[in-house]
Amino acid sequence: MVHARTPEAESLLTPAEVATMFRVDPKTVTRWAKAGKLTSIRTLGGHRRYRETEVRALLGGVPLQRSGQ
Repeated sequence: MVHARTPEAESLLTPAEVATMFRVDPKTVTRWAKAGKLTSIRTLGGHRRYRETEVRALLGGVPLQRSGQ
């Protein structure tokens, strides 16, 4: 059985969904993840997913806080 990493169920977005929000190519989103601008979560199938809260914070220009959330 797979458990979420956080106590509450967190909404995850696909690279295509993130790309649409930023109006960029999905490959750009993957590059951002590799550069450390976004935290990616890997599915069992190896696909990347992104936390909606983190994506919206980046979209709004809010500096990300890794601890104490």
